[in-house]
Amino acid sequence: MKFVLRKRKNQTFFERHGLTVVSSCILLAWIVLYSVSDEKRHIGSFFGNAIADWSGVVVMILATKHLYERGSSESKEPKEKLTDRFLETLREHSLTIFLLVTGIGWVLLYAHSNSESKWGQVVGNIVSEWTQILGLVLLTKKLIETGSKESDRGK
Repeated sequence: MKFVLRKRKNQTFFERHGLTVVSSCILLAWIVLYSVSDEKRHIGSFFGNAIADWSGVVVMILATKHLYERGSSESKEPKEKLTDRFLETLREHSLTIFLLVTGIGWVLLYAHSNSESKWGQVVGNIVSEWTQILGLVLLTKKLIETGSKESDRGK
């Protein structure tokens, strides 16, 4: 059984996008706190790690809301197929393509930064986060875990 929350006319912006707004604000808080902290202290290091973790949360919220991955139970099914096969293939794998392209961008930024610098460590953590997200998207297309909500949907 698939539950779909339909947009109602009387819903406020926050009711429709609250998860994105709140998680983005939390990410922004970690960025501000890391900017003013000493990354060599435990708390500063924590803020840097939190930036990578919460950027992953925000990207997954937005990506699963707007992008599609064929075979992923988390993706929203498109209403109809596109007539152009190339465009349909791009759409069927838009989540993976987005993660690959942005991941390459993070890797290039990391390769050209000082990995020991304050922000270089954060970028390294973001590269790791992107790798985990992409791996999870690809693994969950074929593999299941008994008892998980996503695996039960395929039945």
